[in-house]
Amino acid sequence: MLASTGEAPLDSPEYAYEPKYDGIRAIAIVNAKETTLWSRLGNAKSAQYPGIVEALQAWAATLPHPVVLDGEVVALDAHGQPAGFQDLQRSGHHVAYMVFDVLMDGRTDLRPLPLRERRPRLEALLHGIGDSRIRISNQVVGDGRALYEQAKAQGWEGLIAKRLDAIYKSGRRSREWCKLKLVRHQTCVVGGWTEPRGSRPFFGALLLGVHQAGGLQYIGHTGAGFTDAELGRVWKQIHSLQIRTSPFTTTPKTNEKPHWAKPKLVIEVKFTEWTADGKLRHPTYLGMRDDVRPEEVTKEPLVSRPAVRASVHRGERSVAAERKRAHSLAVGLQTRSRREATPARQSARAGLTQGSQRAPLRVGVETGPRREATVNLIEQLRVIEDGSGDGVLDLPGGGRFEVSNLKKSFWPKLKLTKGDLLRHYVRVAPYLLPVLADRPLVMKRYPNGVASKPFYQHRAPDKVPAGVRVEQVDAGSEKRPHLIGGDLATLLYTAQLGAISQDPWFSRVGSEEIVDHVAIDLDPPEDLPFGRVLDVARWVRDELTALKATGFPKTSGSGGLHIYIKMPPGTTYDAGLIYCQIVATLVAEKHPKLATVERSVAARGNRIYVDYLQNIQGKTLASAYSPRANDFAGVSTPLTWDDVDRGVKPQDFTIASFEGRLEEVGDLWAALRKAKAADLRGIGVGRGSRSKRRS
Repeated sequence: MLASTGEAPLDSPEYAYEPKYDGIRAIAIVNAKETTLWSRLGNAKSAQYPGIVEALQAWAATLPHPVVLDGEVVALDAHGQPAGFQDLQRSGHHVAYMVFDVLMDGRTDLRPLPLRERRPRLEALLHGIGDSRIRISNQVVGDGRALYEQAKAQGWEGLIAKRLDAIYKSGRRSREWCKLKLVRHQTCVVGGWTEPRGSRPFFGALLLGVHQAGGLQYIGHTGAGFTDAELGRVWKQIHSLQIRTSPFTTTPKTNEKPHWAKPKLVIEVKFTEWTADGKLRHPTYLGMRDDVRPEEVTKEPLVSRPAVRASVHRGERSVAAERKRAHSLAVGLQTRSRREATPARQSARAGLTQGSQRAPLRVGVETGPRREATVNLIEQLRVIEDGSGDGVLDLPGGGRFEVSNLKKSFWPKLKLTKGDLLRHYVRVAPYLLPVLADRPLVMKRYPNGVASKPFYQHRAPDKVPAGVRVEQVDAGSEKRPHLIGGDLATLLYTAQLGAISQDPWFSRVGSEEIVDHVAIDLDPPEDLPFGRVLDVARWVRDELTALKATGFPKTSGSGGLHIYIKMPPGTTYDAGLIYCQIVATLVAEKHPKLATVERSVAARGNRIYVDYLQNIQGKTLASAYSPRANDFAGVSTPLTWDDVDRGVKPQDFTIASFEGRLEEVGDLWAALRKAKAADLRGIGVGRGSRSKRRS
């Protein structure tokens, strides 16, 4: 029985909810004489997973009669928890069979029974099996919201929502089992490959397609996610399928010379979104699939997030009664002992997820596979720097990234290197990537360190490594290719090019004229005590408070301070600039001895420039968590207003000390993304009330 991609309620007494395990679907025929494992297409899998067959065979000796099970073969991480599909493709990974259904019990066919009756029989069968290679799936009944939040926190592919009254329909794709996806996956047919660049072996990228009316439609290419070993494994299969002409309905244009293949090889990729012209954005190879027929591969439908609602409209009392009835009918459905969170699972819940839903994490105490991935990357960088300084990083998810000259001195006085810069960015990436997500980047490059002369680069290079995001950006007077922030490969690439800070636009690609936030930049003259900058910051806070708005302060990483304000949806750069201009002017009018909005450096004297002009399309400020090109290797650091009131100085926050700051306070900057937007209508009220008081 197969699940459909679609929508289902997350809060319904009519459904059970399970993790969508990211592995290989398998039917197990278990009896005392011989146990066999089969894919859903009828391919034998026993030889591929002998450990699972061994465990099932030992269990079969304790059974009174044979059984037929349905489940998923999954790879396990270092903590014994299910890992991703790509891990299943690699040798050496421990695997387990996650059982979620029983189809036959002796001679009794259980498929005509509803799930609420099959599940207790499955639990009774597997009770006390005692072998971690055979497990029962986690399942909750009636309310999948907590499981959904756990899926987001731990980076699962998604959930499966199953109707409790659903019978098992062999070979059918049914809407009674519904896939609620978080990570977007697409099964693809390989129609060819491109020549490799540089030292990459075998091939550059696979050319991908799906079947639509009229034939095989080209949907993009992927060269990301491969190890050298996997490149060789795929090459052996695809090279034998070479043909002379393109199998696609429209021959794609490629950057490197293409070769064509019979559309017989099927792979799985993950990706961020579909483009307007029907292509995959940022597809990453996860592995080959021999459990899917090429001719069955079509485009996965686009679905919205699941609704949190009851499946039918009832009064509160009747819904509660229905939940109670469903619970009593499904006694034993929830496997409490297996669902109890282990310490590793609890710590992984606070792992490195991205986006506005990410909970603050404390890097110093975080554990789990995502933390291990960060530590592993930092260690790889150390090993490369201790060696020749040149090498290739294995990125989380299977991608690779080439780095060079890690020994090069970037902060000579502090003896900090390019390797130190990259290690800082790996350390702060879980915090920083949501800050940069979808934003065009401007690079201020210091290829020879902070003692050298920098230069600005707006346009993306003509050729970038696999996984680095480039988009055409409307810059007002022209459209030009920009690097777009939000993923680890792009972050590492800018650092590899010597961009010490990350300088994102205030708007995002696709809505270049609309800002998410604005900023007031407090720019002091040299040698002015930083305490005076904090004074002006408090005055900015006072004006924002009068406007019922919240400001979020951070050090610039050098001598100044930035205060960000979230804007309501649809705010243009012009509107945001006017907002900041009014606030800055009020501060300068009330405190003319210390604050000014004079643009002329000569006219400012010893006053702090309250700069609102950074809120112009294309202008940028160093982002939170960015290092700076100064003598003390400062980091632009989010502050609380208690920090401002208590008193801090920029030298408190450097590359060398920043890990301790993260351990202490976590991700302060996430609050900006979650904040209530300023009310632009309040500007008129605020100005009017002040004018009356002055008159």
